[in-house]
Amino acid sequence: MAQVDVVLIGGGVMSATLGTLIKQVQPDWSIEVYERLGEVAQESSNPWNNAGTGHAALCELNYMPQASDGSVTADKAVSINEQFQISRQLWSSLVIDGVLPEPTKFINSTPHMTFVHGKSNVEYLRKRFAALKDQPLFHGMEYSEDPAVIGTWTPLLTKNRPKNQRIAATRIASGTDVDFGALTRYLFDDLAAKGVGVHVNQQVTGLKKLADGTWRLNLRRLVGGHPSTVKARFVFVGAGGGALALLQQSGIPEARGFGGFPISGQFLRTTNPAVVAQHQAKVYGKAAVGAPPMSVPHLDTRHVEGEASLLFGPFAGFTPKFLKSSTWFDLPFSVRGHNIGPMLAVARHNVGLMKYLFGEVFASRTVKLKALQEFMPTAKMADWELITAGQRVQVMKKDPKEGGVLQFGTEVITSADGSIAGLLGASPGASTAAPIMVDLLKRCFPEQYPAWEPRLRELIPSLGTTLSDDPARAAASLAATAATLHLTNP
Repeated sequence: MAQVDVVLIGGGVMSATLGTLIKQVQPDWSIEVYERLGEVAQESSNPWNNAGTGHAALCELNYMPQASDGSVTADKAVSINEQFQISRQLWSSLVIDGVLPEPTKFINSTPHMTFVHGKSNVEYLRKRFAALKDQPLFHGMEYSEDPAVIGTWTPLLTKNRPKNQRIAATRIASGTDVDFGALTRYLFDDLAAKGVGVHVNQQVTGLKKLADGTWRLNLRRLVGGHPSTVKARFVFVGAGGGALALLQQSGIPEARGFGGFPISGQFLRTTNPAVVAQHQAKVYGKAAVGAPPMSVPHLDTRHVEGEASLLFGPFAGFTPKFLKSSTWFDLPFSVRGHNIGPMLAVARHNVGLMKYLFGEVFASRTVKLKALQEFMPTAKMADWELITAGQRVQVMKKDPKEGGVLQFGTEVITSADGSIAGLLGASPGASTAAPIMVDLLKRCFPEQYPAWEPRLRELIPSLGTTLSDDPARAAASLAATAATLHLTNP
């Protein structure tokens, strides 16, 4: 049985980022990657399975909900932006070091905007802007209630809109569009060049903790069905929706009580050059009542393989599948004695969400077009096609008060001895891969981390500090990464 230092399960951006960090701080460690599909970056990291928004909270209203007293605070939005800066600094350093290629192949400047209509929504957006405008990491944000001004930012929002409708928008030119599929492939290409085994069409069918503290993984080649085994000192389960089943199979007590709530999605997409040319922004609105945060409607410019297009959505739905390419039995097979209580509690407390999701499943193309026309009054269905987005599996876990809660963030589960870790959840996901994986290194390798930290600080200068506390340092960091990544500087 072959033995390696690290096994990464799943060929997405999380495994690619973790493998890259390990090779930077401990280049002599052996790493093997196993992806069950025929290529890496085919599930959530695929550019057509996500909106490509570099989630920095510049436009996502769900990171700044209005409190019951009407107040709006910036704390969570600032925290999300701080995390994105860590990813941005890492990518910048990897471009300088030649790990990543010409940055426009995976990241491009795309203004981030919010757009609302109606008196109460306009008042909310004005409060949100007031809370953010003096934050160093949000420098350059603009606000307007003037249709003429908003129309200069992106004409599709205002053309043919009723003149008596109150609207408001914010805009920040330093937003980004990220092709996480391309980013993932480039990172794996570099890892393979450094001797990492990147195996596709290989499924992990079982994993077991051995008496010596290592893990034995049973593998099956999907082409031909050939079985094999590998032994690893550390295992990362970065298999997206497939992570829960593997963590449950591992038997670690830290995975007990967790369940998965799958949410599917669709986007409308247009590649019509006449339409695409009129919209150069990612524009986020407010989610419908009862909708999950990941269903916030948005009209996005996308840059994928050198071609520009527009996406609108997502239109959420429900399916028991945990992966786009998996089976309808994922949800029922994930039920265990230790998580059925939390899962039933979540179902009891989220009846409205279930009704919303089933309503979305059966929404007609006419209904979808009407939702698009809320953003773009001139939209015609002939210009748009419906595509299926990636699966998102939200975390369900125990809660002492409610019995179980549905969590819309990400959750890293690590064993007590740090020999195995896995990632559950979705948003903000890929955009914060770097800080999530750095934190994982710190938790799983406490003895080695102090020796690794100097190199990590070279790659990520703001690591362990807060940029938003120092306007000058924040401005310098934004300018430096913008220069390297060929991005608009605030």
